[in-house]
Amino acid sequence: MRRNPFEDIEAMLDRLNQQIEEGMTSGGLQVPGSVPVDVVDTGDEYHVTADLPGYEIDDIELTLSEGTLRLEASREDEEKTAEGRYLRRERTRTSANRRIRLPEPVEEDEVSAGYEDGILTVRLPKVSNEEESRRIDIE
Repeated sequence: MRRNPFEDIEAMLDRLNQQIEEGMTSGGLQVPGSVPVDVVDTGDEYHVTADLPGYEIDDIELTLSEGTLRLEASREDEEKTAEGRYLRRERTRTSANRRIRLPEPVEEDEVSAGYEDGILTVRLPKVSNEEESRRIDIE
């Protein structure tokens, strides 16, 4: 009995589809050149944590515009050449970026950021929607 070659292709596509679905639900799909981030809603503010190993503070540009946090990092490629000949050279990417759309408005004047050991942390306090209630006198 002859084996159907399309069964192997179909099984491979099923595995690929499952990996894509798992990646999308867990947030694990990574676009090349983008920065991996975690975004946490603490109730009063958003905390964004981004991995940027190998960058200096001056290499990172962080902007907030129209509810979107934009993170761009770039550095000069090292001109140093290792003694000998490269057998593998993968550390050539010198820029990365990410745009994060925030679900609610934030207090732009109170946004703060810190960078330590290759990890960028951004605090974005939400705009307070709590209007103070006031008593209305009836005449």
